[in-house]
Parts: sequence; C-alpha cells; structure tokens
Amino acid sequence: MNIESKRIIRILISLCGLFIALVLYISYFQIFTADKIVTNSYNKRQWMDEENILRGEITDRKGAVLVHSIDTDKGQIREYKYGPIYSHIIGYSSREYGKSGIESIYNKELLDLNDLNPIGELKNILTDGESLGNNVVLSVEHDIQKYAYELLGNRKGAIVLMSPKTGEIYAMVSSPSFNPSNLKENWEDIVSNEDSPLLNRATMGLYTPGSIFKLITATAAIENRETDGTYNCKGSIKLDGYVLRDYGGIAHGEVDLNDAFSKSCNTAFSQIGLEIGDDKLRKVAERYMFNNNIPFDLRTAKSVFPEKIISKPELGASAIGQGRLLVTPLNMAMAASAIGNQGEMVRPILVKEIIDSNNRVLKKYRTEVISKVTTPEIAEQLKSMMVDVVEKGTGKNARISNMQVAGKTGTAENESGKEHAWFIGFAPADDPKVAVAVVIESSGKTGGVEAAPIARDLMKRAIQILSK
Repeated sequence: MNIESKRIIRILISLCGLFIALVLYISYFQIFTADKIVTNSYNKRQWMDEENILRGEITDRKGAVLVHSIDTDKGQIREYKYGPIYSHIIGYSSREYGKSGIESIYNKELLDLNDLNPIGELKNILTDGESLGNNVVLSVEHDIQKYAYELLGNRKGAIVLMSPKTGEIYAMVSSPSFNPSNLKENWEDIVSNEDSPLLNRATMGLYTPGSIFKLITATAAIENRETDGTYNCKGSIKLDGYVLRDYGGIAHGEVDLNDAFSKSCNTAFSQIGLEIGDDKLRKVAERYMFNNNIPFDLRTAKSVFPEKIISKPELGASAIGQGRLLVTPLNMAMAASAIGNQGEMVRPILVKEIIDSNNRVLKKYRTEVISKVTTPEIAEQLKSMMVDVVEKGTGKNARISNMQVAGKTGTAENESGKEHAWFIGFAPADDPKVAVAVVIESSGKTGGVEAAPIARDLMKRAIQILSK
C-alpha cells in the first residue's frame, strides 16, 4: 500500500470518527438536553410559537379564570387578574425576563406544544394565530387563596393549606410578593429588594423548624419505644457543657412524652433525642421527606436533616428542631397531612388537570402515596397528642368552636435574632379536611401567639367554603 492510499484511509477514518461523534452528540442532545433548551424560560424561540398560538388560561379548581391572554394588534397581552395573590404560584411570562412558576413549567401545555416535531411546528406557523393553547386547572380555591393572602398581610412568611387525603393544594401564599401585571415597570425594584419578593417561601424557603420538628422526634420515640420514662424539666439542660433552654426558661417539672409534647418541653425532647440516636432519628425524618426531592408542580428545596451529627449538644438541639435542621413550609404541611391521613404522605398536587379549548380533559392528576411515615396506630397516637397541644397546650389559639383541631406550635431561634413563629396542624381532627403550615419569619413571637391564630382562621374559613 502506497503512502497516498494510507493518507486516504486515515482521512476516511477521521471523517468516520467525526461522523460518529456528531451522531452521538445529536443523540445525546435529543435525549437529554433538547427538552430543557426548548422549555428554558429565556429561549426566544418560544415567543415564535406564542405569536401563532393564543396562550391558554389558568383557572382555579372551580373554573374561575386567574390568567388569560388577549390578542391585540400589538400581539398578545397576558392579563393577571389577581396580581400578587398568585404571583408565586402562577409566576409570570415576559419577553424581557423569561418565565416562572406554572407559566414556565407548564409552558408547553399552555401553548399546546407537546408535539415538538417539525410537522407540529409547521402546523402552528401555518395556522397564523388561529390556534388555541390548552388551559391549566389548579387545585387552588380562589376564595381560600385570597383569604390566606389577606391573613398573611405584610408579614414575611408563607402559608400552605392542603387536603391531607388527596394532596390537593387549596392555598399557597408567600410574602413579600410582587405583581406580574407591572413586572416591567418594577423589575429593578423587585430584584434589588433585600426581602426577595421573587422567592416562593412556601416551596423554596428553608427555615429552622423549632418545636414543630418534635412531631418527627415523637414519631421516632414511639416507634423505638422510648416513651415509657418521665423527664424532670428544670427549664434547661446541660449537654457536654452546652446549655439547652426551654422557651422563657419555664420549668415544666416531671413530664412524660405526652406532657412534653403538649407543653413543648425542650429539656425532655433533647433527652429523648439522645435516647433515640441520630441514625434512627434521621431515618424517620427521611420518611417525612427530609433530604429528599418532593415531587411537585413547582420547584422545591429539600428539607435538611444533617448527614452526620457530631456531638450530644447537636443531637439534643436537632431533636427540638434547632441546630442545622432546615425545612420548607410545604414539607411541614405534608408532615401534618401524613398524621391526619393515618401515616400516609401523599404527593402534593397544585395542577389538577389540563383541558383543551373545547373543555376536553387531556390529563388528570391523581392522588399518589409517596411515603408511609409511620403506622396508622402510631399516627392515631400522634394525632391525640396534637389535639392535646391545641386543647390544653401551647396551641390554644388554634381552637375552633365545635371542632377538634390537631396541631403543633414552633418558636425557632435563627440567625436573625428574632424567632420564626410556626404552626402546623389539621382539622377536623377525627376526619381531616384540611392541613396547614404557617410560618412567620423573624416575628420575635411564639408560634402559639403569632402563627396559631392565622392557622385557625384559615382552616375554619376553608372548611366552610369547601363544604358548600
């Protein structure tokens, strides 16, 4: 074989190698990357589709229109009927700033672009603006959502209200908020605001839980039979030289698990945590979806239980919801829901169904159990303990006339120097219709004083509305 032939062979091999590399890259792109690029909120290609398709509506569970598009001579105008009330759920759709929330995650459905092949795209272009997108139906009930927004008011924090049995979200609010209707005019003020109004605190906010975490510690204690003893609370306990104090230094005296839970006794629960150990406590926390991705229609942060607890003081602090623990309000609403649902945690549902412009149901989202946090028998025992919290413990401000409420308060120390106020719970206790998580950020007040009344008023109104 002469030199010229060898050169030709080398060139052919190189070309074949390049061709194979190109095929592999295209295959990788189509399988792993293409969909992310197509649906990226900053992809201007999406706006070519939007010029030819009238973007679908977003409605509440009863069909009340929350967002719709109007076709004008200057193009489509997206109208957000209730402004900041839904900003963290619905998000925004903006040529300048991209998309967020349901507008982003369900963009293909709203534009009826699930068939992303060339023929489908050509059809959209040829229809010249006559195509209609699909409508997204939320599980949210507008009157409940509006009331939750009003209850939270100007406080920083979040509220999540859901069905313990189906997982449907009836209300989800985060404050401070923003108005997607005038996003362009206020964008600079919004993004420079130190209070982060674009952050959905309900799903992405990570907070120290404080005593609401005692629900998880109590679960682990009952499962591991660390419940028979009593604990002498003198208002504080020293662990390897570190002092853990009860709120206000209150000494609760001799308490068992039930008393410690209803009175939210840190001294007792820190000792219970030491008896359980970090491995068992972590395993139970992870059944409550800590350190796990929560499947949801919006982006969520992971609640955090530390991978390795290195000392007795840290374990004692973790057992009472302090230390390096972090939780999202959504996760804690799900935790309360699981106890109200006989120990079964269901996937939270925000999008109820997708329907086309002729009201035909294209997709319906159904209830799905994602974790069995404990047995029905232990869930019943925990529910009884939560009822005691409301009837005779720290959660008295959550009581509703002629209805038994189950709950847990939390007052969480954090870096701000002012405590977060928490309440989680469900009602009616015997047959739960709603479960709730309320967090008021850096309120400086107890959960029983600040968060429990909000939870009470919201649960009461929601049950009234849902029963109609």
